[in-house]
Amino acid sequence: MKLLRVGTAGAERPALLDRDGTMRDLSGIVPDIDGDLLADASALARVRTAADAPGVLPALDPAGLRVGPPLGRIGKIVCIGLNYHDHAAETGAAIPEEPILFFKAPDTVVGPEDTVLVPRGSRKTDWEVELAVVIGRTARYLSSAEEGLAHVAGYATAHDVSEREFQIERGGTWDKGKNCETFNPLGPWLVTADEVPDPQALPLRLWVNGELKQNGTTAEQIFPVGEVVRYLSHFMTLYPGDVINTGTPAGVAMGQPEPKPYLKAGDVVELEVEGLGRQRQELKGA
Repeated sequence: MKLLRVGTAGAERPALLDRDGTMRDLSGIVPDIDGDLLADASALARVRTAADAPGVLPALDPAGLRVGPPLGRIGKIVCIGLNYHDHAAETGAAIPEEPILFFKAPDTVVGPEDTVLVPRGSRKTDWEVELAVVIGRTARYLSSAEEGLAHVAGYATAHDVSEREFQIERGGTWDKGKNCETFNPLGPWLVTADEVPDPQALPLRLWVNGELKQNGTTAEQIFPVGEVVRYLSHFMTLYPGDVINTGTPAGVAMGQPEPKPYLKAGDVVELEVEGLGRQRQELKGA
């Protein structure tokens, strides 16, 4: 299934994109797309039954209808740094022996076509297309990558916007360059795991002002999805509705020759993970 949330920010309602590409209202079936739904097999079964029954779910007119983040009430966003062989190479970093972790606050999440704000004082705002993993079952001390995959509810396209000066040159942790407002566009859809048979075979692409900047594949991940979920479960409990941003392939501004083409107000970024939908953001000053 392709699940999404539509409407004004803070007042989104649940919806579904059916097999014909028609957007359908789920608000009569479930209250929201969130961790509670993803953990409830009977509720998901009701959604599937309604989606397959003609005329049960009202069609929505997408004209002028904002698409919000496909997941509400996100618990935490755990991010994996330097998780692609080609991205580590372009930045001159050693291949990590264990996953590098940092966090994004849930309030950084916006819709896939919402405005992204360049922070005040920023000189090095950068782009990162990523595969986002959404947890569907509580994960604690998992023993295998296969178990890790079994705890995934679905996948989404994510934009891990980053301010490199804040992240790297200002001391402390990476978090200060990752948590500026609007720095995690998510969606448009949450695609359930049954529609993604191999999360390690997904092309990812990103364009800035129409120019292709990133063109990679999740096959380049150093730590694949199942292993990431297993690994994290030994350091924290993962709950339904938690999100994992799994890293970005080569092609970020930081990895390019001087003068590096960092983002500025007026730029337009478009990105996609194949099968998970496309995003488009116009940048403005904060």
